[in-house]
Amino acid sequence: MSTSSPEAVKKLLENMQTDLRSLSMECKKKFPPVKEAAESGIVKIKTIAARNTDILAALKENSSEVVQPFLMGCGTKEPKITQLCLAAIQRLMSHEVVSEAAAGNIINMLWQLMENGLEELKLLQTVLVLLTTNTVVHDEVLSKAIVLCFRLHFTKDNITNNTAAATVRQVVTVVFERMVAEDEKFKGMAEQPPAVQGNSNRRSVSTLRPSAKDAYMLFQDLCQLVNADAPYWLVGMTEMTRTFGLELLESVLNDFPGVFLQHQEFSFLLKERVCPLVIKLFSPNIKFRQGSSSSSAASPAPVEKPYFPICMRLLRVVSVLIKHFYSLLVTECEIFLSLLVKFLDGEKPQWLRAVAVESVHRLCVQPHLLRSFCQSYDMKQHSTKVFRDIVNALGSFIQSLFIVPSVGNVSSTNTPTGGSVSSAQASAQGGAGAAGSSGSLTTQAAFEYRGTWIPLMTVSVQGSAKATYLEMLDKVEPPSIPEGYAMSVAFSALLDLVRGITSMIERELAKEEEEAAAKEGSEPVAPAQSEGSPQEPQPHQVWEEMVSACWCGLLAALSLLLDASTDETATENILKAELTMASLCGRLGLVTPRDAFITAICKASLPPHYALTVLSSNAANLSNKTYSIQGQNVQIISPSSESHQQVVAVGQPLTSQPQGTVVLTAKNIQCMRTLLNLAHCHGAVLGTSWQLVLATLQHLVWILGLKPGVGGALKPGRAVEGPSTVLTTAVMTDLPVISNILSRLFESSQYLDDVSLHHLINALCSLSMEAMEMAYGNNKEPSLFAVAKLLETGLVNMDRIEILWRPLTAHLLEVCQHPNARMREWGAEAVTSLIKAGLAYKHDPPLSENQRLQLLLLNPLKELSNILHADIRQKQLECVLQILQSQGDSLGPGWPLVLGVIGAIRNDQGESLIRTAFQCLQLVVTDFLPTMPCTCLQIVVDVAGSFGLQNQELNISLTSIGLLWNISDYFFQRGEIITEELEKEEAILLKQAREKGEPLNRPFHPAPPFDCLWLCLYAKLGELCVDPRPAVRKSAGQTMFSTIAAHGTLLQQPTWHIVVWKVLFHLLDCVRRSSTTADKEKIESGGGNILIHHSRDTAEKQWAETWVLTLAGVARIFNTRRYLLQQLGDFFKAWEVLLDHIQSAALSKNNEVSLAALKSFQEILQLVTPVKDTDKPDALGAMDISPVLMDPLTASGPGRPLPRSDSLVERLAQRYSAQPQPPPPGEEQDDSALWWSAWSTWYRTGTECTRPPSGGTEKLAFVPSQPFLTALIQIFPALYQHIAGGFSMEDLRKLGVILHGAVSVPISSDASPFILPSYTEAVLTSLQEAVLTALDVLQKAICVGPETLQVMYPAIFEQLLQFVEFSCKPPQYGKMETKHVANAKYNQAEWVALNYVPFAERSLEVVVDLYHKTACHKAVISEKVLQSIIKTLRMPLGLKYACPAESTWKLAVSSLLKVLSIGLPVARQQASSGKFDTMWPELANAFEDFLFTKSTPPDNLSIQAFQKNEAVDVEVVQLISSEILPYANFIPKEFVGQIMTMLNKGSIHSQSSSFTEAEIDIRMREEFSKVCFETLLQFSFSNKVTTPQEGYISRMALSVLLQRAQDVLRRYVEDERLSGRCPLPRQQVTEIIFVLKAVSTLMDSLKKTQPENVDGNTWAQVIALYPTLVECITCSSPEVSSALKEALGPFKDLMHPPVSKVQNGES
Repeated sequence: MSTSSPEAVKKLLENMQTDLRSLSMECKKKFPPVKEAAESGIVKIKTIAARNTDILAALKENSSEVVQPFLMGCGTKEPKITQLCLAAIQRLMSHEVVSEAAAGNIINMLWQLMENGLEELKLLQTVLVLLTTNTVVHDEVLSKAIVLCFRLHFTKDNITNNTAAATVRQVVTVVFERMVAEDEKFKGMAEQPPAVQGNSNRRSVSTLRPSAKDAYMLFQDLCQLVNADAPYWLVGMTEMTRTFGLELLESVLNDFPGVFLQHQEFSFLLKERVCPLVIKLFSPNIKFRQGSSSSSAASPAPVEKPYFPICMRLLRVVSVLIKHFYSLLVTECEIFLSLLVKFLDGEKPQWLRAVAVESVHRLCVQPHLLRSFCQSYDMKQHSTKVFRDIVNALGSFIQSLFIVPSVGNVSSTNTPTGGSVSSAQASAQGGAGAAGSSGSLTTQAAFEYRGTWIPLMTVSVQGSAKATYLEMLDKVEPPSIPEGYAMSVAFSALLDLVRGITSMIERELAKEEEEAAAKEGSEPVAPAQSEGSPQEPQPHQVWEEMVSACWCGLLAALSLLLDASTDETATENILKAELTMASLCGRLGLVTPRDAFITAICKASLPPHYALTVLSSNAANLSNKTYSIQGQNVQIISPSSESHQQVVAVGQPLTSQPQGTVVLTAKNIQCMRTLLNLAHCHGAVLGTSWQLVLATLQHLVWILGLKPGVGGALKPGRAVEGPSTVLTTAVMTDLPVISNILSRLFESSQYLDDVSLHHLINALCSLSMEAMEMAYGNNKEPSLFAVAKLLETGLVNMDRIEILWRPLTAHLLEVCQHPNARMREWGAEAVTSLIKAGLAYKHDPPLSENQRLQLLLLNPLKELSNILHADIRQKQLECVLQILQSQGDSLGPGWPLVLGVIGAIRNDQGESLIRTAFQCLQLVVTDFLPTMPCTCLQIVVDVAGSFGLQNQELNISLTSIGLLWNISDYFFQRGEIITEELEKEEAILLKQAREKGEPLNRPFHPAPPFDCLWLCLYAKLGELCVDPRPAVRKSAGQTMFSTIAAHGTLLQQPTWHIVVWKVLFHLLDCVRRSSTTADKEKIESGGGNILIHHSRDTAEKQWAETWVLTLAGVARIFNTRRYLLQQLGDFFKAWEVLLDHIQSAALSKNNEVSLAALKSFQEILQLVTPVKDTDKPDALGAMDISPVLMDPLTASGPGRPLPRSDSLVERLAQRYSAQPQPPPPGEEQDDSALWWSAWSTWYRTGTECTRPPSGGTEKLAFVPSQPFLTALIQIFPALYQHIAGGFSMEDLRKLGVILHGAVSVPISSDASPFILPSYTEAVLTSLQEAVLTALDVLQKAICVGPETLQVMYPAIFEQLLQFVEFSCKPPQYGKMETKHVANAKYNQAEWVALNYVPFAERSLEVVVDLYHKTACHKAVISEKVLQSIIKTLRMPLGLKYACPAESTWKLAVSSLLKVLSIGLPVARQQASSGKFDTMWPELANAFEDFLFTKSTPPDNLSIQAFQKNEAVDVEVVQLISSEILPYANFIPKEFVGQIMTMLNKGSIHSQSSSFTEAEIDIRMREEFSKVCFETLLQFSFSNKVTTPQEGYISRMALSVLLQRAQDVLRRYVEDERLSGRCPLPRQQVTEIIFVLKAVSTLMDSLKKTQPENVDGNTWAQVIALYPTLVECITCSSPEVSSALKEALGPFKDLMHPPVSKVQNGES
């Protein structure tokens, strides 16, 4: 209840009256005056209460009187009374009913009590109540009251002292509180004029109000007292301590800073009195050095020693001054701070350093203050860098603790953990020394470095500086500081400093950013004036300066602590500090400090001494660490290593040289996590230090054995080589977390801005470059960290891939070229994954609209083609395959690029690559042709072609040719669409080219674009047709000709020109060139175990097949497209070129080629004749060609069925109606030139191939084969159809040469069994048939032809007769040795002459036949054909038995007979013309040669055969007798004479000398002789002798004959006689027999002859033989005897009785 309420007042009055009564009671006996006063007081109170309404005010007015009795009571000095009075006075005071005067009296009274030393505690209480309840006490009264308290403070009684001290403190506070209240009260009123500045008179405080004045006086005197000067105001002070004075000063400064800041008078005091005082009092501490000599405290020191209580209090004052009045006392604070820094020196006493550290800690928790320091000192020129010094001092303080064991504390020298710890330490650590279970010690948080072990205590809550020693106000002696205390405080100070600065700056940065954002939002408002005056530095500058000033010190201290820390929490705090500093530096753009802090964290993450260049280049201040590697285990040299850092992993260092293992401790892992955290949360400010961070992470990841998996995420994997990584369970559980954070770290790169992202990428790239460097030259597992993370970063930043694509892929492409396979593999994995992801990502706008981006994404795929490593290409192609499968439909403008990749194959790449690439191509051709731009079709053709040309995998080459066929099919089906699209494109290109003024650069340019597509296809197939591999050539050739055949109609006419010249003829040239230069070496096997047929076992033979195919294909095109081609201007030229090719092929030394060339020749000859009657299926019916020639050339196109719709089939049918369309009228006459050209080709070919080799007996001479020659000759009839009109004699001559040559060619013995019949069969070879057919065709043509042609007959005869001669005289082929066929051994390589007999005989038959038809033709007569025939026949006739074949001479004879039967009448008619004159002698010779042949019949000739042959001879003689001799008058005389001689000879000398005796009777050609005789005789006697000469001849003949017989017989008889019993020689016997037979024959003849024809002389000669015959009877030979018998028989007709006659007239 309030003191002024009626009840309270009533109570007060009652209490006062009670007090007064008690007082009067007490003093009744001893002190009557007091009693009276008390009683009058009661009355007084009553009257006041009765009179006044405001009782309290009235009481106050009369308070002097009211108080008086109590004052008197106090004056009695009786304790009981005094206590009662003081209590009563206090009650009055508490109701504020004491006036100023009364208060004065009370104070005086209290002073007396004090001087008497009575009731001291009550006095203090009273003073306190008096001053606190009201403000009536002022000036001297107040000062007296205060002095009274001070005096009581210095009594002997402890309680009093303490109470007094407390009272003094309270009173001082009251004084200042009054002033504050007073200021508040006057606040609203007009300001008083400010005090005159620089007022040095301390007493002149006239400007101050009462309470302020009191406060001023009080404070001034406190300063005086502390300075040991006399007070001005506090009169009556007897003694005073500095410590107490300092405490009071501190409390005033601390509690009432406003007073000093608002009133200049007070500020003045601060500056002029307090600061100098503090500085003066500090001097002993500054000068003092804790030397080693002054080890004992007692030794006299020349300098005043620092005194703990004062020193500590001074520091407290300084703290307050700095905290509150920094702005006033800038210079003074600079001095204070410098002092503070000095107190941290190692030479100062421990306790001093401890309190100094506590003071510094107090500063460190006030970041704004620190900021002011920085602004006021560090940023000013010529000023101490205070802020920097403070931080550095802290740092060096911490370092010094490790280096010098503290002197002040005995137990601090290396106290082992858990050993004897001083009680202070134990209590400070909360009993951390208690032993744990099983005797192990609880590990205690501590720092350990170089053997110095410093425990860490919990000194204060984070962010507040709760001091221990600065609060020890009761201690007089310096306390003993427990070990680790100073370190712990310094550590907290560091952490708080970092925390404070960073949070302050970050708050302000955030505010600034918000404002900036707001400003951007609302259009610029006038910028608010910053609070500071214009010349104040910008906040950014201040922050930068702060960081620059402190980072070195901080870093040094933190690194050291981090190194020494053994406690996870401490480590965590240090790392957090380093991390926040790094991030702050990054945000402020201070690169060096940022990198330094990051380097520190990095180094801490790695094993000690780990050589990592990135970090050592940023070497931190700490150079020496005390780890040594012995073998492979890390020994931490320190007495307490048992508790020191737990090893959690052993792994391989990532270096180029193999080294031992390295060890990771738990602390390393902890640092690593901080590093990850840094990168994750502050990636945006890392900039270039990404390099450091990532390099470190890479090494850690390596040591921990994390390997990249799909998408670049790192997974724990085993190390590949070296001592394998050892991981403890502790770290095993961490690994997935670390791996996860690592991935998240790169995922979060999507939130970085572009610049930061670039920094990240650059860092990864340069890391990767290092990894590549390291992996050169050894096959160690490379570090794939960077590559994997580049991939991960790329994948998460797909939305802005454009900005990082180039650097990213450029680098990965370099990785792909690395010699280390694992490295390459990952490079490729990364590139391809990125490309696939890029294409699959849903970009905005989509890729289909953003072609540039699409090409950008695909470009690296193309670049991969430049890399030679097969594994990379494999990856590339697999990627292409996947892209095709997933994005094939939407590639659009990317097609050329993709196709380029597929087509970038080379032969040195091995087949698996080529196979993969080919799969891609197949996919493209089967699925994607319709989706790609038509302009790419040409590229598809090229690519397919390049697969055909690769030589690694034959099947692929062949399949790719199939693809080309499919492509051509596609062109055909979609011709209209493709044409349209290509023409659009063409128009654009043309326009562009025109603008540039360049010609359009396109292959086959003038042709329309669609045709060009075809031409490219044909050109590709053309290249494949000359591939080194036969199978490829074959397939390509077939495909090419099939496509030209199937789709050629789509081409426009001018394009055909290009097809013919640039495609077909070009191809023919190449094939011809290759074939002629091909190798003749035998190929053993076709790769693998494929056997090669002997017809293909050399390159030359294989090329031959190609040549065949190509030539046939081109010829077929010339056939089927004749009319189309003929409309081209230079068809004739083309025709000639084609013929030239046919010729060179025909003359090729390869039978297969040459034969095929002729087939092609046949084809172009046969099929081209225009057919008027289109129903006729072919033109051959029109020609008379033997069926043999129609050797159909099988069309060999690739027989694959083409899937086509019906409509297409119909379309095709209309397009390609089977027959060639007839040419437009009026074009046929041009053809003759073509045929003559063909004729000359044929002639040249024939001449060349039938010309015998010149070089003697060379083994190697080439001889054309029979089938070839046959085919060559077979062409002639077809060719002749076309040129018959102009065929001249000269041409016929040429033909003859070739026919003759062809027939003369021998065959090789190994071919003979297939061509030659067995010798006994008389059959013509096909070649010979062909030759005869050719002549037959000619002859028939002449037959039906005009008169003029008939002059050719003789030439034909001549030709045939040459052939007839072959029967006896086979033709020679050059100088080649040929064996007769019968003697050839088939297995030897020699040449065999053909059996020409059948051929010659057939020719002979033809001659006879032809002569039969043409004997009367003028030309035949005038050219003496008959003579030629006879002359030719003379040879077989003469040879007779010596002929190669028996049939020959027989045929010759029969032919002669036939010919003569036709020819002799003609000759007789023409006798007068003399045209046959030369024939007769020839004929005579022929008869002579035949009838009296020089050859003997073979021994084995049977009698029947002999008789048959004789019959032939007889026939000849009969011909003579019937056809020649009767017409002797038309025949030259000499001829008749020759005939007679012959007959004569025949009649006798026809014996053959070689018969056995037994056969002799038969073998004498009796029949022949007989006929001869008969003829002879007949012509001798029968005819009327027209001329004496003739008669003479016949007579002459007889007499010769008879004379001869006479001689023979005589000789025989003589010889017989002489020989006695020996038989005569065989020949002689034979001869005699013959003569005898002749005689008998003659006798017969003579008898048959008309007697008048026989000359008497003849009879005389005959009779004269008789005696001789008789003499022979004695002969012993039976054969002779029988012949003799026959001879003697006819003589009986001569033996008739002599007619009596009168001779000479006698009877």
